[in-house]
Amino acid sequence: MQNHDRAPASSSDRRFLLRAIALAARHSRDGRHGPFGAVVVRGGTVIGEGWNRVVAGRDPTAHAEVTALRAACRRLRTHVLSGCTIYCSCEPCPMCLAAIYWARIGRVVFACGRADAARAGFDDALLYREIRRPWSGRSVAGRQLGRAGGLRVLERWRRNSRRRGY
Repeated sequence: MQNHDRAPASSSDRRFLLRAIALAARHSRDGRHGPFGAVVVRGGTVIGEGWNRVVAGRDPTAHAEVTALRAACRRLRTHVLSGCTIYCSCEPCPMCLAAIYWARIGRVVFACGRADAARAGFDDALLYREIRRPWSGRSVAGRQLGRAGGLRVLERWRRNSRRRGY
């Protein structure tokens, strides 16, 4: 596993990562939640934490990272989490990674990698392959329809002087 972060691991990195791992352990013990935890930190303070709630919550998007991002956004009353680090018990899946990018988090620290998750039964390899394919080659059928109407909405949004940027 390569480390693309230029800074050496700090004691706070270790502490917050252990907290994410502890959340995963605590909340998956009874089998109702998946074995994943995440903690969002800004300036040395935890501003959001979460654990996998997919099955218990009947929500396929309730991964640990997403629940932690939601908690952090509620706490800070914004959708922008720049200046934050997210600590994850496992490498974020494609959905969670996209959410991390949308939230503008600048750094991800994780314990287990995607191969470790696959060995435990959480294999995202299909998603990584599917994302690279055009719609015509994906296992989920996709069809573009009604583009003109959609474009009108986008153009109206672009010209709206009251719009709030992402």
